[in-house]
Amino acid sequence: MPPIVPATDGIDPNALRVLITGFGPFGKYVENPSWLAVKPLHNTILYKDPPAELLVPSDQAAIITDEMEEFLRRPQQIHITVLEIPVSYQAVLNTVPGLHARPPVIPRPTDPNFALPMPPANGYDFIFHVGVAGRGPLRIERIGHKNGYRMKDADGEYAPIVHLPKDTIGSDAEAELARMERMFALGPSGSADVPGMTPGAAEVVDIPPAPNRGFGKGYETFPDELQTDVDVPKLIVHLKESGIDQVYSSMDAGHFLCDFMFYCSLAEARRHITPQEKFKERNSPTKCTPVLFMHCPPVDQPLSTEQVTDAIQRIVLWVCGRFHQS
Repeated sequence: MPPIVPATDGIDPNALRVLITGFGPFGKYVENPSWLAVKPLHNTILYKDPPAELLVPSDQAAIITDEMEEFLRRPQQIHITVLEIPVSYQAVLNTVPGLHARPPVIPRPTDPNFALPMPPANGYDFIFHVGVAGRGPLRIERIGHKNGYRMKDADGEYAPIVHLPKDTIGSDAEAELARMERMFALGPSGSADVPGMTPGAAEVVDIPPAPNRGFGKGYETFPDELQTDVDVPKLIVHLKESGIDQVYSSMDAGHFLCDFMFYCSLAEARRHITPQEKFKERNSPTKCTPVLFMHCPPVDQPLSTEQVTDAIQRIVLWVCGRFHQS
């Protein structure tokens, strides 16, 4: 992988713009492994080779001057901006919609070392989220989930309660099944068979189910699952051919902050487009920004921070390299 090149001379107006997010501190992680891997890439430049089809002469092609040919052969810049996001449901809801606005609305970093350059007026070309999981390979997620978030975030808060449409038939059947189970457990006397308990003294207490939590107001029209437009299986093949063996794809992002972030970002990317529009049409005000989420392991379990950073660079180059493909 080429060395990381700082963007010292401003941003080329023709550069592809990429936003990469990592998570903030959580639990035992004073500095989140995802942020450790992401932050070296802030305000750096990668170079993407020009697409081969632009360099092959065609009988139908317009006359190309020497100046135009030189421009076409020039590697295109990919400028990377990184952002740390707190491990908080509310922080995701407050931040992610702005990342997809045109122009994007980005919160001001608390660390002056991560001052943000001016966001692109037409939005980022690619938004890549990274979070930490357990020990093991890199895990590139394919699906984000709308509901089913039961765990507390770093602030000790839950995801918002969402009232789902009631399934009357299903609810009645479940209620009857629960009543029969209690009856069998309590026996004909109406009490559990517990030594020392007077028959009939037991009181049946119904424990209400935990409320559903996830995405409610503003996300009603989105489906229960959203899938990334990035061709993850092909990306996995590319990474393995590049020597990154510790990687696989996943259909379950975990129903915690990573999954919550992924679904929110996928939904916001689709909010202003029609199903017929494709993300590959760059510089269009109605493009759907490709969104990807990758789980990385804790440091050296088994991958080092440097290895994760290298994988992130390779993924950015591969995704950006496909913008000109049909």
